Amino acid sequence: MLRATLRSFFAHKGRLLLSALAVVLSVAFVVGSLIFSDTTGATFDRLFASTASDVQITPRQDFDAPGGIGSAATPTVPAALRDRVAGVRGVADARLDVRVERITVTDARSTPVGPTRNAPSVATNWTPGERSPVRVTEGRPPRGPGEAMVDRDTADRAGVRIGDTLHVIAPPGTFPVRVVGIAAFTTTNPGSSLVFLETRAAQRGLLGSTGRATGVSVDAAPGVPDRVVERRIGAALGAGGTAYDIRTRAEQKKTQAEQLGDFLSVLKYMMVGFAGVAVLVGVFLIVNTFSMLIAQRTRELGLLRALGADRRQVRRSVLLEALLLGVAGATAGLAAGVGLAVLLVVAMGWFGLRLDAADLVLNWPTVVVAYVVGVGVTFVAALLPALRASRVSPMAALADLELTGSGRPLRLRAAAGSLVGAAGLAALAGCVLSDRTAVAGSLLALGVVLTLVAGVIAGPLLVRPVIRLLGRGLEPAFGVVGRLSRRNALRNPRRTGATAAALMIGLALVAGLSVAGASAAASVAQQIDRTLGADFVVQNASLAPFSDEVTDRVRATPGAGTVVRQRIVPLKLRLPGGRSVTTVAGAFDRDFDAVAKVTYAAGSTEAALAPGQVGIQAEFAREHGLRVGSRLDAVLPSGKPARFTVGALTENAGSGPGTRGGVFMGMATLEKYAPGGQNSALYVNAADGTDPARLRAGLERTLKPFPQVQVHDRADYKELVSGQIQGLLNLLYGLLGLAVVIAVLGVVNTLALAVVERTREIGLLRAVGLSRKQLRRTIRLESVVIALFGAVLGLGLGLVWGVAAQRVLALEGLTAFAVPWPTVAAVVIGSVLAGLLAALLPALRASRLDVLAAIAHE
Repeated sequence: MLRATLRSFFAHKGRLLLSALAVVLSVAFVVGSLIFSDTTGATFDRLFASTASDVQITPRQDFDAPGGIGSAATPTVPAALRDRVAGVRGVADARLDVRVERITVTDARSTPVGPTRNAPSVATNWTPGERSPVRVTEGRPPRGPGEAMVDRDTADRAGVRIGDTLHVIAPPGTFPVRVVGIAAFTTTNPGSSLVFLETRAAQRGLLGSTGRATGVSVDAAPGVPDRVVERRIGAALGAGGTAYDIRTRAEQKKTQAEQLGDFLSVLKYMMVGFAGVAVLVGVFLIVNTFSMLIAQRTRELGLLRALGADRRQVRRSVLLEALLLGVAGATAGLAAGVGLAVLLVVAMGWFGLRLDAADLVLNWPTVVVAYVVGVGVTFVAALLPALRASRVSPMAALADLELTGSGRPLRLRAAAGSLVGAAGLAALAGCVLSDRTAVAGSLLALGVVLTLVAGVIAGPLLVRPVIRLLGRGLEPAFGVVGRLSRRNALRNPRRTGATAAALMIGLALVAGLSVAGASAAASVAQQIDRTLGADFVVQNASLAPFSDEVTDRVRATPGAGTVVRQRIVPLKLRLPGGRSVTTVAGAFDRDFDAVAKVTYAAGSTEAALAPGQVGIQAEFAREHGLRVGSRLDAVLPSGKPARFTVGALTENAGSGPGTRGGVFMGMATLEKYAPGGQNSALYVNAADGTDPARLRAGLERTLKPFPQVQVHDRADYKELVSGQIQGLLNLLYGLLGLAVVIAVLGVVNTLALAVVERTREIGLLRAVGLSRKQLRRTIRLESVVIALFGAVLGLGLGLVWGVAAQRVLALEGLTAFAVPWPTVAAVVIGSVLAGLLAALLPALRASRLDVLAAIAHE
């Protein structure tokens, strides 16, 4: 049996190739994401280990802004802290750290010289030492005011040379510097653009005072453990030490690794998740391939049974073939995964993250995962075909009867599909009717899974009615060729259903995501219309804050009327009952009503912006038992407590002015608890008698030296949001494309095996007058019908999922519903093209068959 199995495997290796390719693609995606994640983590571990000081002291931050958004002043420590720390026993050296991220650096033409893909530009003081991440390769370090050094990657990218003048746009204001040196990274470039300044110049230019710093780095004396130095510093600072975070090198490394891990986890799990979809689609391809191969080997299997092989041996033979296929696919997938990881490393270089492909990390768990996925998926997918093969009686097999099964399994499918489908629709209905986001989201996920399973189970039952409908126009258009293609697609509903199911999964996810994305974009556009009353908004595309220098320039622009500042700050609200919620609050100037359209359930803008008072969403208030006059305790990231009185309740929801995070307040209230912050947006109205178009041109001229901010009107704002949503969807579509590719391979495999199965039939058709051209057209039309069948099922499921997803979004204030008909049309057209592409090789092979040899084929 072993020899027979091996001979059978190598005899059908061509037919198994496409199934192996599905395994290769699935394994490669999983392995590539794991290798890339491990490589990036190991690279940054080395970076942190080689550059971190023994002990670091920074301002205490109890929590971060959601999404990193916030316009409070840069947290600092007194510069005098360095002298106190330097006197602690066991401290060999203490240095001031001055580091400000998200600055903007421009050249003489006001063109940014930093990263262009949302990586931060960082200005920091120059502190030479063996732990510096860079070394001077050209010129010299900065030694006084007006001098700067940049990193080599930035210099090469922006064409910066020694002697050039740059402008640093920092929180206190803009100041010029002359480049006196260029430094190269000694370790991995973390994706930032670095500008080094002399320490006092950095304090003055970046923080506005030489009495402040962003931290203190400490080197321990030889033989003194970091932990001991940390304890001694804490004891020396006494009660005042509670205002600082004091971390050893190991703690710094752990914190940095956790922050990096959050980013890498999102990337890794997203890629692994889509690899899982690809694996699921690959399962259908493998099941279909083995089912067809077993059906074509009926006589061979029957002969083995007649010669004494029992059912167990036949079953083992098929599973051994699957095992060989899985091992081969996993091995090739592991190699392809390494290649994919190299491509990811190169791609990250476009974003400024300089990783070395020679440092790829291939850990043994990744190898194990590769073979578990490759072998496990193939083995599991082959179980059902193996069971079918073992149930063939020797007499039936010797009679060369095809394993088409009886009508009973279809009745079982109908019952099982109906039950699962009903449960899935019930879950989706519960999602639509739920008034709690968490519950609705859980029901949505359950409903998606159950309806998808129901679609897979019931697919063969839908083949006849749907394909008859889809193929109705084939015969009038193509005559006998159209009738043949439709009948071929209807010949084996199980096979057609399984082939189309693979395509259905990918297209259903595309359709569902597109409906959710279009609905979100339409909802935000509606909210902008309802809430934005300003003629223009001045804002950074990444929501990073900007200094009052920009505000002053905007106010001085001819034709500018009302200008309202917005600042945002994270808050941890302490709610009745002991609960706490971290959110983001907005602060505005008094003329807020002139630039925003707010509907109040209670109170007014005046009450909400009064000193010590806030406005909150009415829904949020109802959920947490708050009303006008309620006291609301809050804590800022620095740990500073705040107490507000609820002055107004607003019915507005979402992201319009005054509703960010559900809390908004007056600028004076925010300044009391978080003084010296930057603005996150400016809402600008044209003065009476001023043409808005002329004002916009004036604002753009005024802000030319500040390329980090842009001027948007209402249409721009909508386009910006729509573009961000579409960019995310395009990324998801690209990842789902892997599943669609595997599904198309499934169509190719089905048609290729069907050509082998129908060899005699093809010969007879050719003998009675069917031309090669007509034969190729028949196979192409059959492929198109199968692809369209999968597209119809996928679009139907996806639209249902999209409706349910929109109801979840509606609970978050995104109430509009939109169907992206261009995407739907693209899916249909793409399915036709995919069907035509999948049929190319099978059709060509069929047309080249020798007629007499085909008729004599057994």
